[in-house]
Amino acid sequence: MTALDIRLRAALQPWRTAPAWRIAFSGGLDSSVLLHLLAGLVRREALPPLAAIHVHHGLQPAAEAWPEHCARSCAQLDIPLEIVAVQVAPGASLEQAARQARYAAFAARLGEGEVLLGAQHRDDQAETLLFRLLRGAGVRGLAAMPVARPLGRGTLVRPLLDVPRTELLAYAEAHGLSWVEDPSNAD
Repeated sequence: MTALDIRLRAALQPWRTAPAWRIAFSGGLDSSVLLHLLAGLVRREALPPLAAIHVHHGLQPAAEAWPEHCARSCAQLDIPLEIVAVQVAPGASLEQAARQARYAAFAARLGEGEVLLGAQHRDDQAETLLFRLLRGAGVRGLAAMPVARPLGRGTLVRPLLDVPRTELLAYAEAHGLSWVEDPSNAD
């Protein structure tokens, strides 16, 4: 068991009795590491059933291969996967509209008391705070992403918020994981 396994296990302690765990699985580095960690954890311990949800926006040509990548990754780890295609409403911010469509899809799939696990990490937390500062957010807008918040009939939990991206990358490389690169993340 790695140090990252131990930290994840501790972070998930409050939700061990949830009826089910779902992972928001984009196929990117962060969610690929979380999926791999969770697959090992549920094999070793009596935990809620685990399944993955991939939301497909279809916003760029490269994204067309991502559902297939996610299906292969989940099959290798024996994790059920649901692929959900969504339509993104046109508007001023495509990124914001895509996020809203994604979270609406996740919320619609969570049963009572179920947990959606997101792979946001410490670098994402810092980036969110910086963007909010640049937009002139008030005191409430400067709050960090919470580790947990209600979502639909369940709870969104971000168990990796204290983990830097470099640690996730090192884990992925050490375990031979493959992931997709979203070109929009390079902006």
